[in-house]
Amino acid sequence: MNDVTTPILTLRNVGKRFGTNQVLKGVDLDVQRSEVVCLIGPSGSGKSTLLRSMAFLEEYDEGEIHINGQLLGWQSISPRRRASRSRLNQVRSSLGMVFQQFNLWPHMSALGNVCEALVRVKGLTRSDAERKGRAMLDKVGLAEKADAFPAQLSGGQQQRVAIARALAMEPSLMLFDEPTSALDPELVGEVLQVMKQLAADGMTMVVVTHEMGFAAQVADTVAFLDGGHIVAKGAPRDIFHDTEHPRLQQFLQNYLDRNAFWQDLKETPA
Repeated sequence: MNDVTTPILTLRNVGKRFGTNQVLKGVDLDVQRSEVVCLIGPSGSGKSTLLRSMAFLEEYDEGEIHINGQLLGWQSISPRRRASRSRLNQVRSSLGMVFQQFNLWPHMSALGNVCEALVRVKGLTRSDAERKGRAMLDKVGLAEKADAFPAQLSGGQQQRVAIARALAMEPSLMLFDEPTSALDPELVGEVLQVMKQLAADGMTMVVVTHEMGFAAQVADTVAFLDGGHIVAKGAPRDIFHDTEHPRLQQFLQNYLDRNAFWQDLKETPA
């Protein structure tokens, strides 16, 4: 049984290169159980690469990432030897991930998309998988869309199906890579509302986002990346209102008037 006081996710001195371009440089980060961490920063700062490294979808080549105390992706660090496929799958079995694009199978219904991995990976019977799949669709507000195909759903509904699919695997940590960036503005809210409810329910989450209001209202910790480094990290108020870091101030000025932003938040009903 996992110690609840031990971080579920630990990064130490993590680096990543693409050829001669080093996109992550000595990143350290701890994510506690039931914590929501939002990664913000300008385009090209390394946010998505960092998130994908947390699932070994990008092969980080410096430092260490541990999930539930287990080294991710590597059998050993010195010398650096890749873990076997079975070992990699075992370490990241507690992860769920939601991408910018929905990645749904177009020939399957919403329910079919949620159930497929439950049958193929978890080994559930089709009836048990469908029972669980319907419960997950209900959790994201799409119970009535179980038989609809992706082409019959809005972008927001498709993303909620993708979230249901990830939740069905019972992850202990959810990774979100800009989950609303491909949506029309009027559809963003329905996805963020589902994510807010997951946070309220105690789901551990790491979220790459440009939605500053979401980060301010939901995150326990906000980390600002620039040039492959985490250059500022703290509670939302420390990042959005009280920061004296010049690069972070410059970044925020491109998005919001900080004082008005916080006043709006204070006046918004919970």
